[in-house]
Amino acid sequence: MSKFEELGDDHWMSNQETPINDKAILLSESEKITKIEHHFQKIMEIMGLDLHDASLKGTPNRVAKMYINEFFSGLDSKNLPKMSLFPNNYQYDGMLVEKDIEVYSTCEHHFVPIIGKAHVAYVAGDNIIGLSKINRIVQFYSKRPQVQERLTIQILNKLKEVLKTENVACIIEAKHLCVNMRGVRDTKSATITAKYSGDFNNDSFKQEFLSHVSLESNFDI
Repeated sequence: MSKFEELGDDHWMSNQETPINDKAILLSESEKITKIEHHFQKIMEIMGLDLHDASLKGTPNRVAKMYINEFFSGLDSKNLPKMSLFPNNYQYDGMLVEKDIEVYSTCEHHFVPIIGKAHVAYVAGDNIIGLSKINRIVQFYSKRPQVQERLTIQILNKLKEVLKTENVACIIEAKHLCVNMRGVRDTKSATITAKYSGDFNNDSFKQEFLSHVSLESNFDI
């Protein structure tokens, strides 16, 4: 039995870094779109769809452009947002929390959506980061085939790198449509992942963060 057959529907992550084929980096965006369009057309034909139909004939191209320009744009490093740090001139030394950041990602096991929200915090040091940049970091790593645990780690590690501090925390709560739509078909459950670094491993910091976030998992999708 192959490793893939053994895994079945189990939730599994092989690496903290997204597994990327270096050869694909050599292709331009237009080349990727052309290749995906060709192969997605074949998939549709195998399923029995008539691509001569006016409604369907443009679908392979639409899907290809959506994959490259939107859903999986985080696979291209050039789309990583430029980070702007500002001196902490007002000497704010408290916790900064950005909560309820929208997360739209894609399960790498079944290629169906992961929909939820991220809560991110850091303790300000000599520098602070523009608030929108936190959202953009979350969006960049979300726009990849993902596992929620990896997504949480990647967001936290990038913020640590940019802010040059260990004092960062990230929580993601999300619904996985591979659970909601197929398999067990449980539409009520949600998944929460949390990663704490530096001072956030201290109970008092952690509790303050959680009190600001006030986790509620009954959000609609």
